[in-house]
Amino acid sequence: MSPDWSRPWLHPYAGQGRALAQAMRGGRPLYAALNTVAGVEQPRFVPQQALPRGGGYEAQLHAQRTCPTRENLHDLFNGLSWLHFPRSKWRFNALHAAEIARRGPGRQRGPLRDAMTLFDENGALLLAPRGMWDALLARDWHGLFVRRRGQWQGARLLVFGHGLLEQLQHPRKPLTAHVVEAPQALDSIASIDDWLAAAVDADAWTKKPFAPLPVLGVPGWCAGNAHESFYDDPFVFRRAGRPDTPQQRTLQAAA
Repeated sequence: MSPDWSRPWLHPYAGQGRALAQAMRGGRPLYAALNTVAGVEQPRFVPQQALPRGGGYEAQLHAQRTCPTRENLHDLFNGLSWLHFPRSKWRFNALHAAEIARRGPGRQRGPLRDAMTLFDENGALLLAPRGMWDALLARDWHGLFVRRRGQWQGARLLVFGHGLLEQLQHPRKPLTAHVVEAPQALDSIASIDDWLAAAVDADAWTKKPFAPLPVLGVPGWCAGNAHESFYDDPFVFRRAGRPDTPQQRTLQAAA
């Protein structure tokens, strides 16, 4: 597990990520390394074997406040998400637990749990002027990334989803985040965490209030996007209202 912490999408996590990497080089397993930097807001990280056979991750997390952890990049990034967004992660877990109690622990998670899982794995927050969000909703990719390119210097795309962070270890143009709008004035991870934890509304999130954003379109995240033609790829930068083709669905599934 050796992420390149200089990647722009990893900047918010680089400090603690490097500390974890150093602890693991000293021989600690991932769960133990996470516990060395976790605070009172985080769960206690435990080895994956602590999850009983047939037991559910969210149920154990809620009942025991322990987070089963495997020795892989996926769970490294999940741990970093817990270190940075504990209030939001606990909010998700509380809603998961309530839905499990209401619907039962069956395979069909229901629309709310599906939405929360999607964001937890693949979500991001856009802190930007309203005009940039409007361009994103309209899928006006040249407006968002070309005409408004200068505005990205004061904007921020913060990748929340640990699954997306894992996939970005091998960046591919189709990789797409499910994005929510956050106030641009938020100036710290802690304030973003507070805002997101309060903003997660069960009724609204059942409808998946996300906008798709191909993350390698963000200026500075890919050398190729310095050329306007980068955004002319219709299989990645899709127009609003355009029906998906089989090829587009294949690319989205691969992302």
